[in-house]
Amino acid sequence: MIQIHGALDLVFWILAVGVFALSGWALVHAVKTPARAFAVTGKQSKKLWLFILGLAALFGFAAAVQYLSVLSIFTIASVIASGIYLADVRPAVREIGKGGGSQGPYGPW
Repeated sequence: MIQIHGALDLVFWILAVGVFALSGWALVHAVKTPARAFAVTGKQSKKLWLFILGLAALFGFAAAVQYLSVLSIFTIASVIASGIYLADVRPAVREIGKGGGSQGPYGPW
């Protein structure tokens, strides 16, 4: 029975480290993105995303050091917030900095 609990603890710790890595990646991207890109794309402000992703990284870190449970509501909210940023906001704001002079209707030419 002890081996099962040890294996489950390892699995949940790996999940917690993954939550922290995901939220950290989203936070670093948000810090490096110019504030103008958020306004142009119609997404929430950069300050709000930095606040949300900062809290997500904090809760992800707390789960990784086993201060919070991986299944706590804060850790789950961290995954959801980071996922929304990476799936919706990141692709939209990333396109703002890629403007070039030789752009056609189907891409560069």
